[in-house]
Amino acid sequence: MEKIWKVLPLMLIMAFGNGRAENRKDTTTLNFNNDTLILDSVIEPPPAMLDNLDSLLHKWYVGKTATNMVLDSVPAVNDSLLKRLPDSVYIERLADIQSPIPFVFNNKVRSYIELYTIKRRDLVQGMLGLKDYYFPVFEQALDARNMPLELKYLPVIESALNPRAFSRAGASGLWQFMYYTGKRYGLEINSFIDERRDPYKSTQAAVHFLDDLYNIYHDWLLVIAAYNCGPGNVNKAIRRAGGHRDFWKIYYYLPRETRGYVPAFIAAAYTMTYSEEHQLYPVPSDLPDATDTIMITKPLHLKQVSQLMNINLDYLRDLNPQYRRDVIPAGKKAYPLRLGHEFVTDFVDMEDSVYKYDRNKYFPEGKLVVSPTKTYYPPVVPKGYEKVYYTVKQGDAIGLIAQWFHVRTSDLRYWNNIRRNLIRVGQKLVIYVPKNKVSKYKKVDSMTFAQKQAMIGKKVSTASVSKKKEPEDPNYIYYTVKRGDNLWSIAKKFSGVTNESIMKLNNITDVRKIAPGQRLKIKKKS
Repeated sequence: MEKIWKVLPLMLIMAFGNGRAENRKDTTTLNFNNDTLILDSVIEPPPAMLDNLDSLLHKWYVGKTATNMVLDSVPAVNDSLLKRLPDSVYIERLADIQSPIPFVFNNKVRSYIELYTIKRRDLVQGMLGLKDYYFPVFEQALDARNMPLELKYLPVIESALNPRAFSRAGASGLWQFMYYTGKRYGLEINSFIDERRDPYKSTQAAVHFLDDLYNIYHDWLLVIAAYNCGPGNVNKAIRRAGGHRDFWKIYYYLPRETRGYVPAFIAAAYTMTYSEEHQLYPVPSDLPDATDTIMITKPLHLKQVSQLMNINLDYLRDLNPQYRRDVIPAGKKAYPLRLGHEFVTDFVDMEDSVYKYDRNKYFPEGKLVVSPTKTYYPPVVPKGYEKVYYTVKQGDAIGLIAQWFHVRTSDLRYWNNIRRNLIRVGQKLVIYVPKNKVSKYKKVDSMTFAQKQAMIGKKVSTASVSKKKEPEDPNYIYYTVKRGDNLWSIAKKFSGVTNESIMKLNNITDVRKIAPGQRLKIKKKS
């Protein structure tokens, strides 16, 4: 009975498939030349072929990868590498890739190689920047099951290494699992969490699925084809081809997309292996070199972590893409929060404070809320007034900005839905000013601090902004806040100092109210 339950999920997948490809029945012959397969290019003209390649590779055209790409950091390329290389070069290089998977060369593979190395270079370089983060995850899971490590290139053609990739057919994540296939392989999918987007759990599920497929076909190219279109479509192709169990012999009996899928995989393996030979260089990513996880036992919003620990919210989302609404729905079971290694210790020290921070806002009455109740409505524009914008600068405060624009602080908070006077550098504020003074107030955004203070009759003393090298009081240490600092991390730098003592000594009432460049007094240890 136990064996039946293990086999049943795979039988269901074979019946209904996991693929996204359409069925086609057109057939033709294949030509062979010295063990190198050559597909007849007359049957499918090059323009149509390239259209099909672009269609298959629409996921490579991800406008924004899991991280921001800075293409200016990539060296210029030699123009000679933007031309087709002799087939003999490709054949020799593919033959040198040591793998149980047969990396053959043909016209289809060449078209994909040229697409990757010539026509889509910027996107490939983006993937190269992400591979150092994702490939070790794939390799570890494949190695644990003694499977070819080269299968790590499947997510390259599936999702462009974007864990948030979502296809029109409903496939999701790095490995592009369909909903029912993901559920059958143990992935949790609900309103708050989609483990198809979890790089670690989806990889374990994908490797399990690939292993099951290999137990059926005992041929890696057929396994890769079945991963794309489902075992049901591969089995139909085998029957229509007279029982042949060779990918290239059932090629034209497969769905059109799957015909290109295996050549695309071979070309992706070639491109990633020989990227330097084509002067393809990784675009740096924001993903950390080392991460660790903390098990969360109570509901937690990523914004609680971001705001209290001063960690970029997009950074947290990139490391935890499985949380669909930025909520970790812990309670009945624990869920992992992945952080860069440098933040883990700080989180452990601050854990209670993180849970408590703005808890009623994110979890009113202790409940998970899919769409929090709307508490902000656009203000009614006062008659005779017009909207101007101001971008918050370093050193700005709500009170100062209100004085510069001659408005009440309560109005400024209301217009911008500001709570507890919390503003951030780079934030754009809406301010309503008299229509006959719009041009005057528009200039405020580009003024210096001294010029803005002059508008309200205050002068900025040069002595007050000059930095003193020596502290005035020898009983204290003076520490200048750096980017990324928080009170917990600063306190840890000094023996016997706590974040509470720093707050009391510097009249700080809100842990978030420190900024780079601010000087803090630290009591010397007696």
